[in-house]
Amino acid sequence: MKTLIIIVAILSTGLMAGIFFTWTNAVKPGIGTLDDMTYMKAFQAMNRLILNPLFYIVFILPVLTISISTYMSFGSTKLYVFELFLLSTLLYVLGVFLITILGNIPLNDLLENTDLEKISLTELSDLRGKIENKWNNFNLIRTVSSFISFLLLVICLFFIKN
Repeated sequence: MKTLIIIVAILSTGLMAGIFFTWTNAVKPGIGTLDDMTYMKAFQAMNRLILNPLFYIVFILPVLTISISTYMSFGSTKLYVFELFLLSTLLYVLGVFLITILGNIPLNDLLENTDLEKISLTELSDLRGKIENKWNNFNLIRTVSSFISFLLLVICLFFIKN
């Protein structure tokens, strides 16, 4: 059971790191080249579609599995295992989970609650200015945090096996 939880932690964290990397590396720069209305409509549509049960499961799974792995490794005689799991947990919870809740979601909500067809071009440009760079910066934090969290979990395997 312990091994299964660690494997699920690694896979789900890696999957989230990949999702965040894709958004940071391709999706946002790609739609960033669009005019304000097209950009905002595309971003609004993607935000609506990503909010689905499968995404929620994969997003929450690392919080649970890394935390459980940390708890199970407490008192481990294997060098650095507990510390690595703890760092991985802290990075994911603070750098991904909390950043999402406190940073990205409020910006997503601001966009979602705006009727893009009813605002002026100036208001549209201002809205994009309020959202785009902040959202991208928060997502970069999530990308780096999830990748390092994933890397720490992989390193844990080497310490556990040796």
